Amino acid sequence: MLGREEARALAADLRSAVGGEVRFDPGSRALYSTDGSNYRQVPIGVVVPRDVDDVVAVTETCRAHGAPILPRGAGTSLAGQCCNVAVILDFSKHINAVLEVDPARRLARVQPGVVCDQLGTAAGAHGLTFGPDPATHGWCTVGGMIGNNACGVHSVMAGKTAENVEELEVLTSDGVRMRVGPNSEEDVDRSAGSDGRRGEIYAALRRIRDMNADLIRGRFPRIPRRVSGYNLDQLLPENGFNVARALVGTEGTCVTVVEATVRLIPSPPARAMVVLGYPDIEAAADDTIQILAQGPIGLEGMDGRLVEAMRRKGLHSGDIRLLPDGDGWLIVEFGGGSSLEAGSKARDFAAGTANRVRTEVYEDASVQRRVWGIRESGLGATAHVPGRPLGWKGWDDSAVPPDRLGPYLRDLRALMDRFGYDGPFYGHFGDGCIHTRVDFDLASSEGIMKFRTFVDEAADLVLGYGGSLSGEHGDGQSRAELLPKMFGTELVQAFREFKAIWDPSGLMNPGKVIDANPITSNLRLGAGFEPATPTTHFAFAEDGGSLGRAALRCVGVGKCRREEGGLMCPSYVATREERHSTRGRARLLFEMLQGGAIASGWRSEEVRESLDLCLACKGCRTECPTNVDMATYKAEFLSHYYKGRLRPRSAYGMGLIHRWARLASKTPSLANFFTQTSGLRVGVKRAAGIAPQRQIPRLANESFTKWFRRREALGGSRVILWPDTFTNHFEPWIARAGVEVLEAAGFRVEIPRRRLCCGRPMYDFGMLDRAKSQLHEILRELGPEIDSGVPMVGLEPSCVAVFRDELPGLFPNEERAQKLSRQTFILSEFLESNGFEPPKLERKALVHAHCHHRAVMGFDSEERLLERLGLDYEIPEFGCCGMAGSFGFERGEHYDVSLKIGERALLPAVRAADADTLIVADGFSCREQIRQLTGRKALHAAELIHLALSD
Repeated sequence: MLGREEARALAADLRSAVGGEVRFDPGSRALYSTDGSNYRQVPIGVVVPRDVDDVVAVTETCRAHGAPILPRGAGTSLAGQCCNVAVILDFSKHINAVLEVDPARRLARVQPGVVCDQLGTAAGAHGLTFGPDPATHGWCTVGGMIGNNACGVHSVMAGKTAENVEELEVLTSDGVRMRVGPNSEEDVDRSAGSDGRRGEIYAALRRIRDMNADLIRGRFPRIPRRVSGYNLDQLLPENGFNVARALVGTEGTCVTVVEATVRLIPSPPARAMVVLGYPDIEAAADDTIQILAQGPIGLEGMDGRLVEAMRRKGLHSGDIRLLPDGDGWLIVEFGGGSSLEAGSKARDFAAGTANRVRTEVYEDASVQRRVWGIRESGLGATAHVPGRPLGWKGWDDSAVPPDRLGPYLRDLRALMDRFGYDGPFYGHFGDGCIHTRVDFDLASSEGIMKFRTFVDEAADLVLGYGGSLSGEHGDGQSRAELLPKMFGTELVQAFREFKAIWDPSGLMNPGKVIDANPITSNLRLGAGFEPATPTTHFAFAEDGGSLGRAALRCVGVGKCRREEGGLMCPSYVATREERHSTRGRARLLFEMLQGGAIASGWRSEEVRESLDLCLACKGCRTECPTNVDMATYKAEFLSHYYKGRLRPRSAYGMGLIHRWARLASKTPSLANFFTQTSGLRVGVKRAAGIAPQRQIPRLANESFTKWFRRREALGGSRVILWPDTFTNHFEPWIARAGVEVLEAAGFRVEIPRRRLCCGRPMYDFGMLDRAKSQLHEILRELGPEIDSGVPMVGLEPSCVAVFRDELPGLFPNEERAQKLSRQTFILSEFLESNGFEPPKLERKALVHAHCHHRAVMGFDSEERLLERLGLDYEIPEFGCCGMAGSFGFERGEHYDVSLKIGERALLPAVRAADADTLIVADGFSCREQIRQLTGRKALHAAELIHLALSD
């Protein structure tokens, strides 16, 4: 291990040698201190290389300093192979291109940092695909897949990554750069007889092969999912002495892959799905072989424990209803040249099983995606389940012959029961590979000893079935210590020699796979671990009242690193920086709270800088499989960071917008003179921290509340319409439309008797004392209405989200707070729950869903409203507009990131929309982003209904 001065010298030499980013600061080291596993090791430093020349220079420099090296992709590995006390090479930011697709030869050349789905998209243009597709296919990198020998849903059709690699360009720790692939025996002899390191490598590989051929044939299990150990079987003559495939699955312990040529396969243009429901998962497993005979392209399983965990967490609530009755399910996918062919295969198969099990056939692609979403959420969905102990990896990846899967599951469940453990079963049943997350106690000496004993017995069990310790996730540190059980000491020695051929100095990812660290060392928790419990504003009731426990929610799945679809995580999409992902921020908070790699506590600049670009969109609150709630964590952290300090000007300029708007509304024409007049507005923007490129919204001549108090209320059931600052002072016509819509629905509309504000902008700046004070004022002022159950309707989604999310989180034990949260609705929810049927509008519309609306209230009721209106509407797939309240108004990097996010999907879609297409956005900041950057005026849902009522 390098000392502090040696690490500084190494960092200095690396900065001189490479053009990429060299990061040895505490924050960067904390970011890369763990992966998706149970382990944690703080690296020496991180390098983000710009090109392969940088990778060569890093390797040379590290060799000179004796520093270990760990090449890494998305960091989603589950066995500890992506964390080490080493210099980490992150390929995902820059070395991430699809270099060539050759449809005639069905090959692609790629760089290691390319995301699996991006390769799939490039190949898809030619009717091809890259077969392996693990659950993380939307963000994992091909280099990482090569390192782990990843598989996925369609391995029954395509095999493991090893079977899909044709050639690799690799770099050894002693500086040899070479291309490797399959070889005839003549090629092997020729290479082994050549001069230099290539000749030495091939001669040594041939020697290992010849000395161990019989052992390899005898000890390597012949099953679809043998991922444990090194692929020495690929060196056998019958496998073509394929050096590239022998290196697949070596987990960065032998070489650095700098380029790969991979095999592409035809992608069935049409697919159909059959979901089968069984009384239990073991019965489902028993059916696997019979189903495989029907030629599916995917065959997955999951049990009732997994589905129940999702129910408890509110994940895929609507999608779970797509499953037939049962407590164990198989998802069977069929491919075809047309929808008719695929659907016919699925229906014929379902008809043949209907007398045995319950079935559902799904031919619609969108419905199939929803079902796959249930299955793919398994990795994180079982980690933090309300009312259950934490679930951990550790025996997550065993594989057996598919025809023995049912008996194996029964014996594994019996073993878990004997130890008092629980966990779901799910996985790639067509290949006999089982995933689970078990409630191990990894925070006490007794619990860790019990875990270690269980792993030993579980290894004996799976090997007794002729199986493999790992069927997909690799050995890393989690299973490597058990390899002698599976292969014997002679083959493990052959593995050791194989590594030494490529890595003579032992610099490549040491302590993993070979001569591995003990299974129970370097645990993320470890004996005596206690989550930090600082005094906080938010209650963190679902995390035992501990922000430290909340920070533990992130288990490294990495879904926040995806670049297509959904809400999470817009700042990562804009920057491609780990520190600007939900996962990165959670790790920094964990290290800060536990006093690990970050020791400066609430004053941590590393944490503040990471949170600075968090848009507080709340996307992670619902889309993260473990429900990390970074918007809340950000507000909590900033409240402590700025305690006793001045905040940025924007915090006072925009965080207190309710005050300035209220003051300015007394003389709106004068206020608009200062904010809209050239020259004067420059000073206003500078004072408020607003980007010079932004326009300051114009105040209305008359506020909504002033207009409302002049009119007579109609009869009907009482409802409070919440006059948020933005609608009240800037767009009062929306609130007026809301009043008329509610009255048309038969309600008597009221507003609060005096001026109130929920404090929405304050949360983004951590002004929690002020925000809590304003919420207290609301609870007092609206007390009689709350107690009598009068519902409240909000038009601004972010303000409704305060009442539904922040309010109960800040006052978990106050009955009025809980009641107000339950009886506050967004307009579409309220109208639907009261049976209101709007007139038809029958227009085309482009609809943008506010992030808080999606994340907190859900957007289903809004979509149903649009359908009842008769609108032909489209919602852009990527969710965030980029404005995010005050975020996009702020000068500097915030403005730049806001534009990048907006230009990702929403703004181009608005510009491409026909002039007669209605643009719909319920959020004030979303409408401003659209107006300021496209010139189009967006309507609120209340205006749509009002328009329909007026026709």
